Amino acid sequence: MIELSEVVKRFGGFTAVDHVTLSVAPGEIHGFLGPNGAGKTTTIRMIAGLLKPNAGRILINSHDLMLDPTAAKRSLGFIPDRPFLYEKLTAEEFLRFHGGLYGLENRDGLSDRISELLELFDIASWRSELIESFSHGMQQRLVMCAAFLHRPAAVVVDEPMVGLDPRGARLVKDFFRRMSRKGMGILMSTHTLEVAQEVCDRISIIHRGRILASGTVADLRALAQSEDHALTPIFLKLTGGEGLQEIHETL
Repeated sequence: MIELSEVVKRFGGFTAVDHVTLSVAPGEIHGFLGPNGAGKTTTIRMIAGLLKPNAGRILINSHDLMLDPTAAKRSLGFIPDRPFLYEKLTAEEFLRFHGGLYGLENRDGLSDRISELLELFDIASWRSELIESFSHGMQQRLVMCAAFLHRPAAVVVDEPMVGLDPRGARLVKDFFRRMSRKGMGILMSTHTLEVAQEVCDRISIIHRGRILASGTVADLRALAQSEDHALTPIFLKLTGGEGLQEIHETL
């Protein structure tokens, strides 16, 4: 669903993403894990087509993002870490506007799809309210409604749990699992080890623009057993600096 091959992004003399190779299979929730400044958001913005890589290849649902950007972006849902919303629109108006960007109309079942997603994310009772009256968590859930509206083959999510209360976070996690069971590939960026462990099928850890390791939680647990492994200081950062014993127990 999502494939990156030797992707590089430089800003002047600084290499933010350094030959990253990564794949997300159909039906997989893939955690993209790393401390702040590791290169997660830059990578995700390249996948979404907001940044152009200096080198490498990005495929979305088999469409090359450089050669066929329209088809690639049509196959993708994107949930940024800092979404922009038109606050003078109602929730329903915003979703209709978003659907129009993908050529969706009522004959495509747009009204039913909007109702379905608003119900799933528990904001249906707010569909006619202006977005400016929404809490941050409600706005985040509305952005997720928009990302899934056109039934994309894959979705990239940057820090999805930020600003959500425990109930909202549970709704989002359950919805991600539901979509993955239907064959959707989801790449989820986070700097929280606990979230990745709870939700993801596989995890890739990035640090200073490079992928240090990829695999299941069990794979990473095996790597974490050695105090000399390159992952050890990263695990310390991701768990807030706790000792190695607690890291091993968490994994």
